[in-house]
Amino acid sequence: MKTLVIVIHPDIRNSSVNRRWIEEISKYPDKYVVHQLHEAYPDERIDVLYEQRLIEQFDKIVFQFPYYWFNCPALFKKWLDEVLTHGWAYGSKSGYKLAGKKMALAISLGVDEHELSRDEKYKYTLNELTRPFELSFEYVKADYRPFFAYYGIEFNSSTEWIEKSVQPYLNFLDAL
Repeated sequence: MKTLVIVIHPDIRNSSVNRRWIEEISKYPDKYVVHQLHEAYPDERIDVLYEQRLIEQFDKIVFQFPYYWFNCPALFKKWLDEVLTHGWAYGSKSGYKLAGKKMALAISLGVDEHELSRDEKYKYTLNELTRPFELSFEYVKADYRPFFAYYGIEFNSSTEWIEKSVQPYLNFLDAL
């Protein structure tokens, strides 16, 4: 079964690591389907029925995005608000269309990993900061899986650093 990778990046053309991940997984159309929200909805007017039908076709869904200002890009939040509707994603006998589907996050971060570790200087971990996603997916009875995170992009966007992320990302997708 193929994995749907929903990419939410407001400036993918100027991205380093997210663009590279898309390039790599696009080499395997038998394994992955890439759906870029900003490309599909440049006006941010989401076709809710299309998105719901698309999601229904897959048992494994990954949301890939850059993490900044302690959150996801705004279009991802809008997508969650509009697509995960009552009666479809939750709240009725006909709802829970996401039940049992494996869902995960693939996140790129500008900060280094140590900057999101609980200690005297840093107060939050990425596990804590992504907890609202985990709760949302649990609420709709999806099988929320551990996230993939690649840190340090802001200060180290060298080709070598980006390439180091590719195989671990593929391993993450394959293990989902």
